[in-house]
Amino acid sequence: MIHLPDNAALLVIDVQQAFDQPRWGQRNNPEAEGNIARLLAAWRASRRPVIHVHHESASPTGAFRRGEAGILTKPEAMPVEGERLYWKTVNSAFIGTSLEADTRKAGITALVIVGLTTNHCVSTTVRMAGNLGFDTYVVSDATATFERKGLDGRIRSAAEVHASALSDLHEEFATVVDTGTLLAELEPNSRTAA
Repeated sequence: MIHLPDNAALLVIDVQQAFDQPRWGQRNNPEAEGNIARLLAAWRASRRPVIHVHHESASPTGAFRRGEAGILTKPEAMPVEGERLYWKTVNSAFIGTSLEADTRKAGITALVIVGLTTNHCVSTTVRMAGNLGFDTYVVSDATATFERKGLDGRIRSAAEVHASALSDLHEEFATVVDTGTLLAELEPNSRTAA
């Protein structure tokens, strides 16, 4: 059982259409976007802060470049009025943005992180959040990644890459939890706030 402060922020990373392109290879956790949508609904009902981070390609051939469909938000994670949206060009949501300053100014001490991809932008942001002193959670079934070739040439499955990334984060930079645990934590607050 966990206990989230009333102002724990849900940080939604890179839930963008570029990740639907076949160029990435096989993906794990097809339920991730659905779980993100469930968490967004619960967060909004509990009146806790929601923060979105989107990636913009620095390269003119990148999948997340302005003017291309890949930069658009997936329908399950559309920001609503009043929710902050930060744009980044690197893996960490804290670099090149005012995310840290803004969260500290708002008194936010806990971040619950979801999105894409587990081993890249999610992991980098989680590591920095932990090192910056935030009480950090990463949601195992509201994140996903893709298969990846190892240095030995072997293709590691997306499930293997995902599990390895989460294992590296747990109890070092963050606490790994699942959607059900968070929804159970938010449920009493959602009923009270409604």
